Amino acid sequence: MLNILITIFCLLIIVILWLILYDSNRFVVRQHTFADARIRKNFRAVVVADLHNKQYGKKNEVLLTAIRESKPDMILVAGDIPTARPKARLDIAIDFLRELAEEYPIYYGNGNHEHRLRLYPETYGDMCERYDKALADMGVVRLVNTHVRLPELGVTIYGAEIDKYYYGRFGIRPMSDAYMKSILGAPTQDDYAILIAHNPDYFPQYADWGADLVLAGHIHGGMVRVPIWGKGMVSPNIRLFPKYDGGLFHRGKTTMLLSRGLGMHTIPIRLFNPGEVLVVDFVGENKSSS
Repeated sequence: MLNILITIFCLLIIVILWLILYDSNRFVVRQHTFADARIRKNFRAVVVADLHNKQYGKKNEVLLTAIRESKPDMILVAGDIPTARPKARLDIAIDFLRELAEEYPIYYGNGNHEHRLRLYPETYGDMCERYDKALADMGVVRLVNTHVRLPELGVTIYGAEIDKYYYGRFGIRPMSDAYMKSILGAPTQDDYAILIAHNPDYFPQYADWGADLVLAGHIHGGMVRVPIWGKGMVSPNIRLFPKYDGGLFHRGKTTMLLSRGLGMHTIPIRLFNPGEVLVVDFVGENKSSS
């Protein structure tokens, strides 16, 4: 009996390790639609987040093919395309973005890793300067506590880079009611307001600020998702079963679409939680979101 139990246990370990390897090296494409009367022209965006220097195929050719097949009008980046690690490679993120920039406009909201490169030059040297220059040279629109208005679409895209204080470990630190307005000003009421905000923990504050749609990442889907229940197990700031782990969330008139990301860092594990590319259609007709 003991030998049977040991055999079953070993087989389970092998299966779990295989599933981790499988889920850590694949991604899925998920589609969503959002409608609003202020949207003047229908358009499609692909949302990417948390690549963390991951490569799907040589030079990310598999990922790039999936994005091209979606036929987007633009790319929206929700942060953490490179990984902030001393002497880490930047070419993977840069090459990936350069391929996209040759075909689509890119609107890029920073994550905590891009922010960290800028905050700690004593640790990361000139990585921030090299990365910023590469993106500027390819025409990427960086949205660091600023916005870009696209009047032909009836949309304004905002990018919020919140302070590193809000990325503390083991809990969610308080954010004042006035903080979002202090870094972004008040959102326009005339356009549909898309807010790229990497950290989803502050969704209530983003909603109260006035976003119509929040695009976030950071949580990596909780790394391991519980089968059937579907909840992610742990967030990057080491909290079990975070409230915002992936998918759609609602507060008043505001929706948050939380990407489960594409890569990993620190603990390189994905289980029942493949990477994710989001294809988002924005329509001006009376069509409910999915």
